[in-house]
Amino acid sequence: MVAEQTLSVWREAIHGALRSAVRSRLTAMAPASGGALQRLWSAMEHGVLNGGKRARGLLVMASCQACGGNPQGTLAMRLACSLELIHAFSLVHDDLPCMDDDDLRRGQPTVHVAFDEPTALLVGDALQSLAFQLVAESQGVSAAALLRMVGCLAQATGANGMAGGQAIDIQMVGRQLDRAALEDMHRLKTGALIRAAAEIGAWAGPDGDDYSRWEKISAFAQDLGLAFQVVDDYLDATASTEALGKTAGKDRDADKPTFVSLLGLEGCRQYAQDLHGRALAHIADLGPQAQTLRDLAHQLTHRQH
Repeated sequence: MVAEQTLSVWREAIHGALRSAVRSRLTAMAPASGGALQRLWSAMEHGVLNGGKRARGLLVMASCQACGGNPQGTLAMRLACSLELIHAFSLVHDDLPCMDDDDLRRGQPTVHVAFDEPTALLVGDALQSLAFQLVAESQGVSAAALLRMVGCLAQATGANGMAGGQAIDIQMVGRQLDRAALEDMHRLKTGALIRAAAEIGAWAGPDGDDYSRWEKISAFAQDLGLAFQVVDDYLDATASTEALGKTAGKDRDADKPTFVSLLGLEGCRQYAQDLHGRALAHIADLGPQAQTLRDLAHQLTHRQH
């Protein structure tokens, strides 16, 4: 197994690259003095550089490695940054009063609380645009691969991805879904971006054009994304606000359909383990190059927050 220390190094590298990418891009767009854009810049940093698991960025890097690429090379790091910016944008918008109305994220006030609602809306918009810019201007990969990456990211964030999943989530408050419907919702809301991270990372490696290998990584990520959400539901019902860094029990209080309400705590825990096993089975024959993917799958399905 890849040591936890190695994964920690990767997290720190992503944090540093995100900080550098956000600052350099905003500096390029803003007037030389910062001026009127200074507040927006500060709000974007607040939404991005406030901790988190960096799971999507790590998946980009590990998938790149599984396809023969350098997981800490310029291309993989840039793409990892892009996925993390997309994830941050989605959290900023999800936390708004018109959506989930959360005051706490990663142990800090949410962007609309720390700044204001109009600024939070613009922060999400700006982070999304910056993420696509990072992908589109990447070097070291063919134009055809870049087009696939941009299309993949667009689908994962749109009506057939996160936005669609969130729309279903809003509509289903106060209603109980069967497991198939709940899975469909979360494959969009949570799973789409996790799957996109793995697919984009795989395309960044020299073996990414091997469709059989890429397809296995994609299938792995689909089951991992669902397992990630099942664990989220379990932790929302069992962990403290301090441990989670966000308000615990929010889904229950909002009467949202969850895997816990459908399966119970023990059933939820067992289902996460089943999905973890299914995810690993997809990449069982990918050899040592995919070991970091296996380690990440274990880490993300056995986390405590």
